[in-house]
Amino acid sequence: MPRDGLDSLGFSLARYETTTQRLSFSAHTPAGARSWQRRLRRRLVALLGGFPKRKCDLAPQVLERRRMDGYTREKLTFWSRPGLRVIGYFLLPEGFRAPGPAMICLPGHGRGVDDIIGIDDDGNQRAAWGGYQNDLALQAVANGFAALAIEQLGFGYRRDQAARAGGAGNSSCQPAAGAALMLGETMIGWRVYDAMRAMDYLLTRPEVDGARVGCVGISGGGTTTLHAAAVDTRIALAFVSGYFNTFRDSLFSISHCMDNYLPGILRCAEMADIAGLIAPRPFFAESGTRDGIFPVAATRRAFDRLADIYRMFGAEDRVGLHVFRGVHQFNGKRGWKFVKQHLDGR
Repeated sequence: MPRDGLDSLGFSLARYETTTQRLSFSAHTPAGARSWQRRLRRRLVALLGGFPKRKCDLAPQVLERRRMDGYTREKLTFWSRPGLRVIGYFLLPEGFRAPGPAMICLPGHGRGVDDIIGIDDDGNQRAAWGGYQNDLALQAVANGFAALAIEQLGFGYRRDQAARAGGAGNSSCQPAAGAALMLGETMIGWRVYDAMRAMDYLLTRPEVDGARVGCVGISGGGTTTLHAAAVDTRIALAFVSGYFNTFRDSLFSISHCMDNYLPGILRCAEMADIAGLIAPRPFFAESGTRDGIFPVAATRRAFDRLADIYRMFGAEDRVGLHVFRGVHQFNGKRGWKFVKQHLDGR
């Protein structure tokens, strides 16, 4: 690293090394670990920007219902908070035994929710799973889960007009995330609250066992999955693809969209600590060996630290990692086995 005092990353990394993470995990007993979780969870909610004190009526509406190959698909909306609606799809496998397990499915940057349920650029159903998100909601269905795939704020159907004019893959993350910061809130907090309201919605569905609802997401969807499961203990399991890492080696050191950032988080905790708020609920992460924005070596280090937290809870069998040969993409080959093991039998 250059020592001429002109390197911005060198300065940032030096600041990281001298910053104390005051709520980093250091418990020596299960009781101490639970106390640590309560303190860090309260602080995390505050850093996210807080949530509305009162929940508005969901007022769900089904816009379209279609029978697909092996499942039914409903396009629907519900209200997250006054002035803000969520749009998405509820997918139910044929022969589903109700009430059964479900997954909240979250897309990353790209075309949005249509890209995880197999709808291509022209609005047609793809013949096979594809793209970096690899139709993860359809993978959930293929593995026997009901799936609620929702559009994340700033993607797809939930963009501003300038982003829509720029094409299907353009997001409005930057201006919206910047607006959130200027209000003392965060885009992660806004998206996490949408996921929490998605959980509220699933609890109204007679097909779904509310005690067996997990959350899965790729990239920016993994961001929301991690933080939503950390603060909402109703989420029974988290499956994070293409995100779990260290703040230091990814978001802190590599250029990312502004929607990933939580002001002040490094004065409190690292990413493994945030994941530790999910313990002893099951947690699974996957990462590609050639992921250029979430380096796999840092993923391994973060996982080792997270495994120590799970050990303190006596839950070593409830945490897993799959490093696969590939780039920044959803894989699922070991992840779905983990999800089935922990949600099917509860």
